[in-house]
Amino acid sequence: MSSNDQELVTLTEITQILSDGLELKQVFQRAIALLSDRLHIHRASLVLLDNSTNQLNIFASVGLTAEEQRRGQYAVGEGVTGQVLASGQIAIIQDISKHPDFLDRTGSRTNSTNSDEIISFICLPIKDGNDYVGTMSIDIPYQTEKILEQTTQLLNVIAGMFSQTIRIHHLVQLEKEQWATENKQLRDSLHSKYRFGNIIGSSPAMLDVLATIGQVSSSRATVLLLGETGCGKELIAKAIHYNSPRKDEPLIRVNCGALSPQLLESELYGHIKGAFTGAVRDKIGRFEAANGGTIFLDEIGTLDAQMQVKLLRVLQERELEKVGDHKTIKIDVRVIAATNLDLEEEVRKGNFREDLYYRLNVVTVSLPPLRNRRDDIPKLIDHFLDTYNKENNRNLSRMNRDVLNTLLRYPWPGNVRELENAIERATVLSSSDEFTLELLPLQIRMYAQQTRGESSNESVEALASKLAELGIKQYSIYEGQIYDLVVHEVEKQLIREALGYNDGTKTRTADFLGINRNTLNKKVKDFNITN
Repeated sequence: MSSNDQELVTLTEITQILSDGLELKQVFQRAIALLSDRLHIHRASLVLLDNSTNQLNIFASVGLTAEEQRRGQYAVGEGVTGQVLASGQIAIIQDISKHPDFLDRTGSRTNSTNSDEIISFICLPIKDGNDYVGTMSIDIPYQTEKILEQTTQLLNVIAGMFSQTIRIHHLVQLEKEQWATENKQLRDSLHSKYRFGNIIGSSPAMLDVLATIGQVSSSRATVLLLGETGCGKELIAKAIHYNSPRKDEPLIRVNCGALSPQLLESELYGHIKGAFTGAVRDKIGRFEAANGGTIFLDEIGTLDAQMQVKLLRVLQERELEKVGDHKTIKIDVRVIAATNLDLEEEVRKGNFREDLYYRLNVVTVSLPPLRNRRDDIPKLIDHFLDTYNKENNRNLSRMNRDVLNTLLRYPWPGNVRELENAIERATVLSSSDEFTLELLPLQIRMYAQQTRGESSNESVEALASKLAELGIKQYSIYEGQIYDLVVHEVEKQLIREALGYNDGTKTRTADFLGINRNTLNKKVKDFNITN
């Protein structure tokens, strides 16, 4: 093989090594070892600049002991190695014994068993962009100037490849550091956003929810969230995760009702290449991606029988198999499931496995619909107004009594999500700071007109009867407290309406209701009523 062919083979082999994606020290160690073999090198070293000390240290080497490598330290401009870095110029020394600047800092030449041998030395600069960041040097048996020039040409190409590798490595490291910083900032933001104290809710039902998730978040227990669509199940799942010991690990959400059973199986558990038509590569599933963290399985009640069996095994054994594979993968994942279905009823109908239901039903959190927590509506309105005013550069703030009463009376079949959408719509369509009925969605305006007509034809006695019936149904789980809860709600709404009717003037309102001013002040404070 000609020398040109040998050089081409050497460059090809080094290119393969540098593209292997191994840790940088391993890459250079293998590349230098290959050079040593191909060029019959005695010693070779890659020296890199430590910016913190402004000192050159041997990063990888061949033919040096660990102690010799440790001694190989140079200041910038010191010795041949330091001068090459400082000047950026290649140094070719035919006989190191005759060169005054050659330091032999490592002591490897002095201690050589063949100390009488004449050694030639080549040192080349290594760049990272426009900066010199190190050197590559070799010791070879004495060579003529022509052969040294030919060898230097080859080494110069290799030094350029080393430079490119270092450049890519540094860019990747910078990207990783930036990603890590951004990831930490995002995690900190999520931890702050989903603190329990930031969840809006002071109604008895919501206080029960907050108390329960506050207790359960620190455990690894499976949690089942029950509630109508739009009542905040995902928000509660995030609050549990971001206030748990797993808060720095992944939270993975899967909508079980959005995918067919075949796609859902692959999505949850992953698959191997060739498992089915279109499986062109291995894929990890959501359970594996959530390892160490939490998986949130929304619409769990839509799972078919086969998927229920597979999920049961994961919950029982904490292990899974990818689609098309028989290898078992152990996982450590907390499961939070959610549904708007009555799972007990689904079990009775035979649509949902009883054993899976009891596996999921370790801790159950029932989220109340918005119509059962009307005390929270004003606070939610304020929160959404603040959010969407900022997003849309608006100042919608003045809400008249008709609008507030409409929002308080509307049954909200879409729950908090529907309220949020209504407030966002109003904010986007607003042209002033006044919140009028015209800014509300059509179905809410129609409901307001309908109920206004109905209520005008109903007696207070009939309305009170309806209120009593509704109160008993809503507060049936609070046996022994129903009277206080219903009367509390009526009294609160009566005082709020009276204050609005009298433009917020407390003296007129007290006279209007026929109660003492101090009594009114106390009840306004107790009920947390704001004008």
